[in-house]
Amino acid sequence: MKRAVYLFIGVLLVLLLISPSFAFDAHREVLPDGMVLLHSEQPYLPVVHVVVLLKASPFDEPPDKAGLANLTAELLMEGTDSRTSEQISEEVEFIGAELDASASRDYTTISLSVLKKHLKKGMELLSDVLLNPSFREDEIERKKELIIGSLKRSEEDPSFVASRAFRKALYGTEHPYGRLVRGSVETLKNITREDIVKFYKDHYLPGNAIVAVVGDISLSDAKGLIKRYFSGWHGRVSPEKKTCRVRKRFKRTIITIDRDLKQATVLLGHLAVKRTNPDYYALQVMNYILGGGGFASRLMTRIREDLGLAYDVYSFFTSSKDVGFFQVGVQTKNPSASDVIEIILKEMKRIQSQPVSDEELSDAKAYLTGSFPRRIDTMDKIARFLVLTEFYGLGLNYDKDYIRLINSVTKQDIQRVAKKYLHPEGYTLVVVGKIKETGIK
Repeated sequence: MKRAVYLFIGVLLVLLLISPSFAFDAHREVLPDGMVLLHSEQPYLPVVHVVVLLKASPFDEPPDKAGLANLTAELLMEGTDSRTSEQISEEVEFIGAELDASASRDYTTISLSVLKKHLKKGMELLSDVLLNPSFREDEIERKKELIIGSLKRSEEDPSFVASRAFRKALYGTEHPYGRLVRGSVETLKNITREDIVKFYKDHYLPGNAIVAVVGDISLSDAKGLIKRYFSGWHGRVSPEKKTCRVRKRFKRTIITIDRDLKQATVLLGHLAVKRTNPDYYALQVMNYILGGGGFASRLMTRIREDLGLAYDVYSFFTSSKDVGFFQVGVQTKNPSASDVIEIILKEMKRIQSQPVSDEELSDAKAYLTGSFPRRIDTMDKIARFLVLTEFYGLGLNYDKDYIRLINSVTKQDIQRVAKKYLHPEGYTLVVVGKIKETGIK
């Protein structure tokens, strides 16, 4: 009965959130300079969203200068050849726009959201920060200090400490997924202005770019916009990316970090699959049943509702260009940490050895397909959706393919992928808390 109530509420919320933008047409075109242009006309509101995805990421930085990709992206907004950071902020605010730049583990994005009547000014600002960053020494040092300060503050967060240790244990520091996107205090100090300028020149190229233009704008106008404001941007390809291989080893590894805390933060998991793995969809359905479905999941039912050992517990598979990971996370009182870990492992084994029920399967499919429209229910989300489907090679029909692929998952598929990709005997465990009270050795 509880499961039925939760499912009804979830589906009702989805129906209330669905907008006409769920069904959208998109155009893809490779421009002469190698840039991929994606366009979707959405005339419902006089707004235009532009997202530029650049294949510039921590994969392109040396380990001893970790944080270089992120620092370069953050400095885009800190001044150009003709504008200071204050002028950029004032001009963006004056037209009521949003302009941001950030780096993730796989890519860098620069995004613009602006009213159609201010589109020319918005594109002038976006193209200026993208094509003409000044990388002033004083701004570099100021940004470094801000990032270092945020890293030091993060040390007080047990979830941050656990996550950093978990990734490092899985990947090591030679692989970019094993390092922080922001870098570390030590590696940031190694980065020079020359490093930043070279990184920018090598990787901020139109041949490395995917651009989505979504909103109240026609395809011809979108192409004219790109031609006008990116005409001075040249370069088809960037240097060959370094190959970062990670060895899949499924050996039980326990990492304990002693902190004077009332609760233990527990992360348990192992390496998994790339985003392009064809089993990704079966894994999503399986994970929803195991621990990704909130109150509908087995882990939540067992650990929170039945035993009251934690307020929240979750599991997920990452969506990554390279090999991702599976993780279960929970916070519980120190003395109950061992019991919670044992339950997690038992549930991993159970979903491997016993078929899921028809109800669990139908509930998981209903939620995953029913909630999908929320990923594309605004123009900004559509723009980001388009650049990511292009980046991961999922195709323009992915919004339709996803529904079909999720619905095609069977109970046999779930048991098969659980056996293949879950490793309850060979996992990495990280525990942050009063280790003596947890009883974990």
